[in-house]
Amino acid sequence: MKRLLLTSLMLLLTTISQAQNDEARQKIESAKIAMISERLGLTPDDAQKFWPIYNEYSQKRRENHQEFAQARRKFNPETATEQETQEMLKLGREVKERQLKLEGEYSQRMLKVINSKQLMSLQNAERDFKRMLLDRLDQRRQQQQNTNEQLRRQNNERMRNKRNN
Repeated sequence: MKRLLLTSLMLLLTTISQAQNDEARQKIESAKIAMISERLGLTPDDAQKFWPIYNEYSQKRRENHQEFAQARRKFNPETATEQETQEMLKLGREVKERQLKLEGEYSQRMLKVINSKQLMSLQNAERDFKRMLLDRLDQRRQQQQNTNEQLRRQNNERMRNKRNN
């Protein structure tokens, strides 16, 4: 009975955590869409044509990156043979080449909907959004470290007070 309860609790916590991750991911995606739309000054008609192309491009770019990330996670440079290292380097070049090809292909498709200035604004908006997101993550990390440090100090103070009493 305890095992069933524990298993159910773990499943519930996992589900809640996943839902929170999905909600956070959705908020980030919404913020990105808003920023890009604002920076590009898309009309409703342009937006209707632009976003399916951009979303398709983003998905393919993500898949390309994930392939290399998976290979890199499995790769251990300390135990890898020369051949494995060469294959990893080759895969890295292939991924970069595919990324460049994707950029060229989708830039041409996007230019049928937006102009070249808007395309430049898109690239700047993506870069700025990424920078903003990383800055916020750094801020959160710093806040968490400060909180942990404060809790550690409070705990140490309590322990000293216990010993002295």
